[in-house]
Amino acid sequence: MRVEFLLTTLIIVVTPGTGVLYTLAAGLSRGARASIVAAIGCTLGIVPHMVAAITGLAALLHTSALAFQTLKYLGVAYLLYMAWSTLRDKGALAVEEATAPPSAIKVVVSGILINILNPKLTIFFFAFLPQFVSAGEPSALVRMLELSAVFMLLTLVVFVGYGVFAATVRDHVVSRPRVLTWMRRVFAGAFVALGARLALASR
Repeated sequence: MRVEFLLTTLIIVVTPGTGVLYTLAAGLSRGARASIVAAIGCTLGIVPHMVAAITGLAALLHTSALAFQTLKYLGVAYLLYMAWSTLRDKGALAVEEATAPPSAIKVVVSGILINILNPKLTIFFFAFLPQFVSAGEPSALVRMLELSAVFMLLTLVVFVGYGVFAATVRDHVVSRPRVLTWMRRVFAGAFVALGARLALASR
């Protein structure tokens, strides 16, 4: 495994984005378990992009303006929905009562959607991974799968770290309604900002 790949991947994964934001919100609102589930969901959301890159579907996104724009604006719409839900106390920062534990499936599905509806992730796999696979390598497919697995593993580890850290300060946030209100506003604003950045993104 090349050091350049590991370092670049780590930088990309650690840099805060929609997945990190969602995992942090899950940790703050629902605790460590929910943050880990959210991290798993975000990691699983990478799989379609990996498959697209390996099968060549990413080339369509890279060359087709319509395909790219369609996926991009679906992602923007979902981020705006996340912002609205957060402000309405029904989204990422909804604090669950002890008698109504959060649905793991719902948390995972939201995490998957956040990463599926991110065309930049597909372009990343399309442009980045091939640089570490030799053109004439007989086991190129295996190599791509290996690198993708490393990327997913690092994503899971880093996201769990973010989420568990958020969970450790959860009590300080939940016990202060005004702090929680401002946190909802900040997270909602961050989702809107990420949506705006995605809307302005080009291929």
